[in-house]
Amino acid sequence: MRNLILLFIPLIMSTHSNVITPQKTIILVHGAWYGGWCWYKVIPMLEEKGYKVIAPDLPGYGSDNTPSTNITLNDYVKTVVAAANTVDGKVVLVGHSMGGIVISQTAEVLGPDKVEKLIYLDAFLLKDGEAIFDQVEKINIANKNAADLRMEHSAAEFLVLSEDKKSCLMNPLMLKEMFSHDCPEEDITLSKEKLRWQPVACLATPLHATDARYGKIPKYFIRCTLAKDLDRRSIVQNMPCEKVYEIPSSHSVFFSKPKELTSLLVSIY
Repeated sequence: MRNLILLFIPLIMSTHSNVITPQKTIILVHGAWYGGWCWYKVIPMLEEKGYKVIAPDLPGYGSDNTPSTNITLNDYVKTVVAAANTVDGKVVLVGHSMGGIVISQTAEVLGPDKVEKLIYLDAFLLKDGEAIFDQVEKINIANKNAADLRMEHSAAEFLVLSEDKKSCLMNPLMLKEMFSHDCPEEDITLSKEKLRWQPVACLATPLHATDARYGKIPKYFIRCTLAKDLDRRSIVQNMPCEKVYEIPSSHSVFFSKPKELTSLLVSIY
C-alpha cells in the first residue's frame, strides 16, 4: 500500500503545480473626445506581460454611434460595468482624464468585491456630490495661488461648443499644443481624425459614492507633469491615494510614453 501511495505522489504534485493562476484584468477607460483606440500602444504591451486588457468605447465614441446629446454619465458607467462583468474575479480600472469620474461611479456600482484598485491617469478624482465642473473650479482657485503656473490657455480658449451648447469639442487646431505637444505626429493626426463631441451634461453630473464601496477601494494617481490643459497638482489632495506617481509627459501619455506608462500600471497592479 505504501509503495502505491509513493507512486501517486509525483502525479499529485505535478497536477498541483499546473494549476492556472487567474489572469489579471485591466479595464482602460478613455477620456473626453477620444475612444478606446487611444490605448492602441499600451494594450499589446500589457498583454505581453500576461494581462487581460479591455478598452471599451464609451457611448458616442469610437465605433459607438450614439448621438452625444442623448448620453448620460450613467450610460458610460453601464458600459464599463458590463465589461467588468464579462470577467471572473476582480478587475483594476484605469481612467484617463474625464474617465476618472467614470471609474469612480463604476466602482461604487461594482463595489470592492469586484474592483481591486482604481488608477487615475491625469484624471478627475472626485468626492461624493462633486462634478467635473466643480473640480475644474477648484483647480482654477488653486492656480491663482500657484507661483509656478504653466497654463497658458483657459478651457474656454481650446473648447468649441455646439450651437445648442449641449456638447463640446477639443479645438483640432489646438490639440497638439494643449494635449499632445510631445507626441508623434501620426498620433496627433489620428486624434484629429477620431475626435468626437463630448456631452456637457456628463461633465456637470455629480458623483454619487459612499465610503462603504467607492471609499474602500485603493486609489492611485498618475500625474502628467508636462500637461498643458490643466494643472492637476491640487487634484491629488481631493481624495486619499495610496500613492501618487509622476511622469514627464503631456496629457496624452499613452501616445508619448507608452512604455513608461505600461511599466507604471504593472507596478501598481
